[in-house]
Amino acid sequence: MQQAKTIPAHRVVVTGIGLICGVGNTAPEVWQNLMAGKSGMAPITAYDLTGHSVTFAAEVKNFDPHVFVEKKEARKMGRFIHFALAAAAEAMQQSGLQVTEENQYDIGVHIGSGIGGFDVIEREHTNLMSGGPRKISPFFIPASIVNLAAGHVSIKYRAKGPNEATATACTTSAHSIGDAFRIIQRGDAKAMIAGGAEGAITPLSVGGFASMKALSTRNDDPTHASRPFDKDRDGFVVGEGAGILILEELEFAKARGAKILGEIIGYGMSADAYHMTGMAPEGEGCSRAMNHALRVAGISADEVDYVNAHATSTPVGDVLESKAIENVFGKRALDGDLLVSSTKSMTGHLLGGAGGLEAGITLMAMQEGFAPPTMNLENVDPECKLHYVPNKPIQKKITTALSNSFGFGGTNGSLIFRKYEE
Repeated sequence: MQQAKTIPAHRVVVTGIGLICGVGNTAPEVWQNLMAGKSGMAPITAYDLTGHSVTFAAEVKNFDPHVFVEKKEARKMGRFIHFALAAAAEAMQQSGLQVTEENQYDIGVHIGSGIGGFDVIEREHTNLMSGGPRKISPFFIPASIVNLAAGHVSIKYRAKGPNEATATACTTSAHSIGDAFRIIQRGDAKAMIAGGAEGAITPLSVGGFASMKALSTRNDDPTHASRPFDKDRDGFVVGEGAGILILEELEFAKARGAKILGEIIGYGMSADAYHMTGMAPEGEGCSRAMNHALRVAGISADEVDYVNAHATSTPVGDVLESKAIENVFGKRALDGDLLVSSTKSMTGHLLGGAGGLEAGITLMAMQEGFAPPTMNLENVDPECKLHYVPNKPIQKKITTALSNSFGFGGTNGSLIFRKYEE
């Protein structure tokens, strides 16, 4: 019997970053404000707050979707789709990637959302209750379902390669980027527009998380509400926005003279198989995801310089992730040689968009040579024993970095990026 040939894995690089969140509407603006320690949290403006126990979030400010999509078409889309189109436009512009008749079948899209169009669902339910079924918009379904962010991006750019959307809670866009990495690695596409988007600052969404007691209730002090690893943390802050990367097969990127921003070298996944919202003891599933990513990358834990933590500012989650990082990185983590920070202290938690946003931030940390800070860290929880870059960025040469994302249902994802070298 003839033995099957082993196809070498293709190297995958990043050529574009598009970010939008509560601290900025472009990647440079996001980075500048993170370095300044600026908070995106403020009282919610999107709806009437009467009766709500949590009245603040990290809303995107001064955003005009009509810059990216015609007004008539924008009405047919949920807010998460608007954000995906905005971030994709920035990432595509930076990358210089052009979709042509010759390459359109080799360029795909992998953009997810944890919740999708909650704003549309709530609006159309109100229409149903007030006016009956005839008042439901014919665009209700395509405006709200998760895969339409990927669908609209592919339509806009005529990208006819693989088209997918993940919905794995708060790990969504880390999985989207990781799965897009594998699609290119195995030769099924030359380039992918990948990441995630979320637009779920709505009465039902925020109210639902508040009902779970998952959110901070610091209504009188929103800017200091998200405080990962701090002993006085009391829950996360809902954010919105998107993070999109342009991933390309190395030779494809080089052939068109693209500027390479970094290389994806590792991607790990795991399941806790433990609890619908809680993490496994000692962060065991998180540890396995990080170790899996290290194995895929073919590097040791000693080579990682910085970890962008998932750390959402919840009492239990931050401790378990901290222990997981300690278990994976050992003495280096405890000695403070490994820098760990949570940018959710400023951006809030973008849910399904978090991994894409934080992957972009991690890449920019490598480019700029700074670890962004964990803000509002005034009294470190004694159970959290690592170097969390408290309140000010730290200048450091970052050659290799890891970004974590963990979600309800015990779904975990870790991405490893490295500075590009020939």
